[in-house]
Amino acid sequence: MEKHHHHHQMKEDKKHTGHENHAHHHGKGADMDGKHKEHSGQKSHGNGGHGGHHDHHAHMIEDFKKRFWISLVLSVPVLVLAPMIQQFFGYELDFPGRDYLSFGLSTFIFFYGGWPFLKGLVDELKDRNPGMMTLIAVAITVAWAYSTATVFGLEGMSFYWELVTLIDVMLVGHWIEMKSVMGASRSLELLVKMMPSEAHRLDGDDVVDVPVKELKAGDLILVKAHEKIPADGEITEGESYLDESMLTGESRPVKKSAGATVIGGSVNGKQSLKVKVSKTGKESYLNKVITLVEEAQKTKSKTQNLANKAAKWLTFISLTVGFGTLAVWLFLGKDFAFALERMVTVMVISCPHALGLAIPLVVAISTALSAQHGLLIRNRTAFENARKITALVFDKTGTLTEGNFGVSRFESTDGSFSKEEILARAASLEQGSEHPIAQGILAKAKENDLKLKEVEDFSTITGKGIQGKIEGKKWLVVSPGYLKENKLDVPEKALSDKAETVVFVVSEGAVKGFIALADKVREESPEAIKILKNKDIKVFMATGDNEKTAKAVSEQLGLDGYYAEVLPDEKVDVLKKLQKDGHFVAMTGDGVNDAPALAQADVGIAVGSGTDVAAETADIILVNSNPKDIANLILFGRATYQKMVQNLGWATAYNVVAIPLAAGVLYPAFMLNPAIGAAVMSLSTIVVAANAQLLKTSLK
Repeated sequence: MEKHHHHHQMKEDKKHTGHENHAHHHGKGADMDGKHKEHSGQKSHGNGGHGGHHDHHAHMIEDFKKRFWISLVLSVPVLVLAPMIQQFFGYELDFPGRDYLSFGLSTFIFFYGGWPFLKGLVDELKDRNPGMMTLIAVAITVAWAYSTATVFGLEGMSFYWELVTLIDVMLVGHWIEMKSVMGASRSLELLVKMMPSEAHRLDGDDVVDVPVKELKAGDLILVKAHEKIPADGEITEGESYLDESMLTGESRPVKKSAGATVIGGSVNGKQSLKVKVSKTGKESYLNKVITLVEEAQKTKSKTQNLANKAAKWLTFISLTVGFGTLAVWLFLGKDFAFALERMVTVMVISCPHALGLAIPLVVAISTALSAQHGLLIRNRTAFENARKITALVFDKTGTLTEGNFGVSRFESTDGSFSKEEILARAASLEQGSEHPIAQGILAKAKENDLKLKEVEDFSTITGKGIQGKIEGKKWLVVSPGYLKENKLDVPEKALSDKAETVVFVVSEGAVKGFIALADKVREESPEAIKILKNKDIKVFMATGDNEKTAKAVSEQLGLDGYYAEVLPDEKVDVLKKLQKDGHFVAMTGDGVNDAPALAQADVGIAVGSGTDVAAETADIILVNSNPKDIANLILFGRATYQKMVQNLGWATAYNVVAIPLAAGVLYPAFMLNPAIGAAVMSLSTIVVAANAQLLKTSLK
């Protein structure tokens, strides 16, 4: 299977050293935070595979860890030798060449521990887009150059100890943060890993194991018990229960037999199946999901742009305030060492780590979580707008109702047969039919454990029903239209004002009984409607069904209104009318015939088109037709938005407080030194990452 690969040609270290670059889950990369726009063009969708990206990420984490530990060990002697620390703890350790030793160790730490940052600086400047790395690199370079100058004769005090602690803190901050970010990027990789890598292809009677990517449409494959289905296809032989929960969110295993379609990535149950491949890797459902999630993570949202702007401004502010601080303190007559230290502190502290992470992390986590819950978000902005929805229009069939006919009642109308016999005979006749009504009758017969009889001379009466011989007598299952044509009376009992479809069982020219079927309301519908109404969302239904059926369903569910006998193109007018009344409207439909309406809606939700992911006009695709998912979607949209706002607020507030303190506004009462500043900053970032992870609790 072609795996979506990530832009590895981005320079190795750079990609992971910029704090905000960690937002680069699944091929979405640095473009999320605007710091490295240029790179987003370099998407390489090679065959490298997601696993590669993952190992690479893990390798980066290892690299930071190693640099951190080595730098930390070498920092100890630097701290022990630092005059300021000696003064503080009141011991004296001096020997010829002490300063040179400090210089040697610190220089090694500066180049080895600081390498990711220095490299980042070069890359950012090449991009003419100074950012995170520039700030850290400037700070450590200034500190190192200044201290080194004092060793070789400049008046002043070296602060190598602050330099090394700063590098240590920065490395550990990056390392912890990358680990927390990596958690968020796993879910997509799980999706990718769901596809098995090998399939058992049937060549005549031989079974050949081939890589999944070599499968072509039309190939026959064998799927053994408990294996994953390697490609989308159709069962040609066998029957088994399939677990599709990771793909569609449907928790119950689904029973499938010959003729049923299967989705690559779902897990087979106890029986083996033969499957004819219909779609290969690239077109497969799972691949579409992965592409969709990647697209979703690339679509910028307004909030995102806000974060980009804020991050860029902070970069300039910190440089300006940094040099400004230096100038002011020198002007006020402080010595260069003091002024320089304040400048370094400002530059270290104002790095907008937390800001760069604030939004991308939330976006990545919410998109991946949604995908696991059967919500595929194609348009991020629409998803964020889900919080504004005030009216929701459901297309009835298959969303609020099950979309399949169930027998609601069946009767015998002349005493010669019991009602069960009527149902059994009808079911016997319907055995070969694919019609929803036939399926409904068969299901009911099965439920009542009725024995089906042999049928001879079976034929269909076009548009009216079916007929055949049972035990030598002719039996028919027909529509009311047939009774009219043949001047047969409709039995009294068959009439009702319910939303039903009635078929009649006829034998020897007389009506023997009838079976009434109805499209049942889904069990999740009432609760979903309740959740939506609690959130002050008006719920309407637009359906092509007749007035009677529409009214019955609408009343049963307590909807705010319904539109009956609406043609697909008229749905657009329904939406326009609601929009004109000032509603922010979401439309749910099955994607295919509702395309114009989905496009017209403020948020278009395609439903039940689980495998037809390409419901091109929809913003959000519900893999299941469960109306509760829609309620969840809206609630989750709200939760996601809140998290973004919280994170932006936290990141900004932190800097508003920290920068002035670093510049020395409260001098001499309080001074923030670079090492503590760096520690607080890393902490701030971790708070943001943790807050984003909390989103998981809001989607049960």
